[in-house]
Amino acid sequence: MRHSRRRAAILCLIACAGTAALLRPGEVTGRDLAAPLDFKGRMLVSVSDADMLASAYVNGELGPREGSDALAVVPLGAHPRDLKAFEAPVSNSVAGPPAAVAVSPDGRYAVVVETFAPRSAAERAGERFSDLRPGRALTVIDLGDPTRPTVVQVVEGLERPDSVSFSADGSLVAVTHHPLGAGRAAPIALYPFSSGRLGTAVAPAIPGWLPGDRLIHAEFHPHQSLLGLLNETKAEISFVRVEGMGEGVRLVAHGNTVRIEKSPYLLRFTPDGRHAVVNGLYWGPDVQGTWNEAPRGSVASVRLDAGRDRDGSPRHALVSRAQTGVSPEGLAVSPDGTLVVTTNLERSYLPYDDPRQTFFSSLTLLRLDPRTGALSRVGDFPSDGILPEAAAFDASGRYLAVTTYDHYDDRRRGGAIDFWRVARDPLDPARLELVRTEHAVPVTRGVHSMVLVK
Repeated sequence: MRHSRRRAAILCLIACAGTAALLRPGEVTGRDLAAPLDFKGRMLVSVSDADMLASAYVNGELGPREGSDALAVVPLGAHPRDLKAFEAPVSNSVAGPPAAVAVSPDGRYAVVVETFAPRSAAERAGERFSDLRPGRALTVIDLGDPTRPTVVQVVEGLERPDSVSFSADGSLVAVTHHPLGAGRAAPIALYPFSSGRLGTAVAPAIPGWLPGDRLIHAEFHPHQSLLGLLNETKAEISFVRVEGMGEGVRLVAHGNTVRIEKSPYLLRFTPDGRHAVVNGLYWGPDVQGTWNEAPRGSVASVRLDAGRDRDGSPRHALVSRAQTGVSPEGLAVSPDGTLVVTTNLERSYLPYDDPRQTFFSSLTLLRLDPRTGALSRVGDFPSDGILPEAAAFDASGRYLAVTTYDHYDDRRRGGAIDFWRVARDPLDPARLELVRTEHAVPVTRGVHSMVLVK
């Protein structure tokens, strides 16, 4: 009996080896066909700030540089183990909301803003965050060949841009500015965009805006010539219509302002445009440690045109909120508008010897009712990456790409784009889980903003 089993095992090994020998390059096995990742879309576009360690936010020490600032393109469609990034040098900075890159609606061009300029070419010992100079550059990159992203224009814009967004028809680019830069006099600039080129900017007045308030993010509506404006200083959302053309472009108030929660950071519209979703970081000078000891954050949803005032103007309304992990900087809404994910820094970015260091970051998954805007928290899901600034759902809504700025294992150089699954239990339809897969694409250290091109 023992010899029969041994003979059968040998025959099985020979047969398996023979099958493997017959496989040609590019062919797949049953195990490959069952690979737990089928990330849908044309490409992922991200940017990395190579100038600083994440801990520079706390101790000011930039640390050794790893390479140069870069834009990375990950063409999708290959087997997950074969995905790779193709990079081009593009100046950018992590010191702002993770909205430093936007892609035109046709997927052909990316625009990147430079919040702070790169470090000097001659790296000096002891360089500090305070040594960084405010940036101005707006860079246009041609994505026509995803394996060879090409810089086609660099514009000297206004000082210290914070965020960038494309209009739904691709004809305008909105750029916001920090009040310690150009933002006091020009919180927003609108650039005409045509044939891969930015035109001359116009800095229209914002109705009711007070000088010194920080317009941290402006996001175009997915279907209308409408901008959502996020006032970090007052924790408010307002909406304005973009009217006119060229030098005559102007912003017209569209309904009321809505108060939201402390230290808002990003605004995302739902795909149907009925709701705006905003994350609150709960940072501030009145918070212990300003941001290093912040409590859990939140997500709030605002319904556009929830009703009408007596004069017929639209009335927007805060409709729901839910708790997240600590410092939920990244914010993504699924393509069907039913899920929201935040990427939570926790205290992963603190120096390793700081007793407050968590040695983990996390994602928070929430359900969103696309009809009512109601939010319900599913749970937090830990990760061992440092400073996960951004996430993007794939076109199917079944997978997530998540940026990892740096790794706790200092022998592992660079950052990464990690892939997660939105997992469901066939025997318990109400159950949802986020599962980090084994697949990741290496990119330059410091990855912080990312867009999916569908």
